[in-house]
Amino acid sequence: MRLAVVAGPDPGHSFPAIALCQRFQAAGADPTLLTGVEWLDTARAAGLKAAELLGLDPTEDDDDADAGEKIHRRAARMAVLNAPVIRELAPDLVVSDVITACGGMAAELLGLPWVELNPHPLYLPSKGLPPVGSGLAPGTGLRGRLRDSLMRRLTARSLKQGLAQRSAARVGIGLPADDPGPLRRLIATLPALEVPRPDWPDEAVVVGPLHFEPTSDVLTPPPGDGPLVVVAPSTATTGAAGMAELAIESLVPGEALPAGARVVVSRLGGADLNLPPWAVAGLGRQDELLRHADLMICGGGHGIVSKTLLAGVPMVVVPGGGDQWEMANRVVRQGSGELIRPLSGPALAAAAAKVLASRSHTEAARSAAASVATVADPVQVCQDALG
Repeated sequence: MRLAVVAGPDPGHSFPAIALCQRFQAAGADPTLLTGVEWLDTARAAGLKAAELLGLDPTEDDDDADAGEKIHRRAARMAVLNAPVIRELAPDLVVSDVITACGGMAAELLGLPWVELNPHPLYLPSKGLPPVGSGLAPGTGLRGRLRDSLMRRLTARSLKQGLAQRSAARVGIGLPADDPGPLRRLIATLPALEVPRPDWPDEAVVVGPLHFEPTSDVLTPPPGDGPLVVVAPSTATTGAAGMAELAIESLVPGEALPAGARVVVSRLGGADLNLPPWAVAGLGRQDELLRHADLMICGGGHGIVSKTLLAGVPMVVVPGGGDQWEMANRVVRQGSGELIRPLSGPALAAAAAKVLASRSHTEAARSAAASVATVADPVQVCQDALG
């Protein structure tokens, strides 16, 4: 089976796409990744075929202030640009990241089957849930259901506008106005992070998180046997700023943290921090760090949250924008972490101390990890979709 896997350059989307390509390749398939140029060498170093996803840079006609225009109009333009590249690959199936919608449109232009990769929980609107992004649990009782209904009505106009923009973009490149959608939606999350809904789509299948480590380097924690705290600032542009610096300033062993505690700042940007002897920083394999960690402090992106839960490690979550607020609240409701907003030194120190002293947060994280036993194999899901 030959595949074209399409994902934009944001690590929260390109890394799961790389991980999925690795799963396909291990199963004997022949995947090619189309993504931003910044990750092509990384993908190739991992043994994958990779090509540039064309059209990522905005043009003067793009209106990035309008989210619908940014997603749909640019996707249509990119679909036209990338369709010849995908045709040359002659894939049996196209896999398109959920926010890199050009992959699905290009597949339709070429008459190819396609599936959608969601590197997070299912975020489609539901008649039984509050709008995604609110961070709210489903309402209970009459008042709770009325609250959710009112919130859905308030967001319905924006959803309708987005659908109209998508239809217009599709018509503009010769596709039918109505979007038939993918054959399958691969929901790459832990079941523990999903919210039950009465209208779960038949084509949506939970396949478990897809993680990729962009380096083989290992960060060695400072010496000692005290608790190990890992700090992973958000890679998203909407993430909370200054987390690494504030963590080093606030999480002092013997004060905010137990005596002998150690801190590792794991980030793509390297080690340009003024570090005390009880802290290190840089790029290293997060899965290796999590094998030894007692606490993760992170921004709430799905990738680091699901990776941390798979390791059975509790969290302090400092959400920024985007879907991080939604993820952070799901973590709190599941019981595996504490949420901070706004970020401050005292709040960070208090939350870290609370989670380190708690058994319940660790037990909840381990319970979340165990939920992966029920997920489906994404390769088999795609094979079944093709019949």
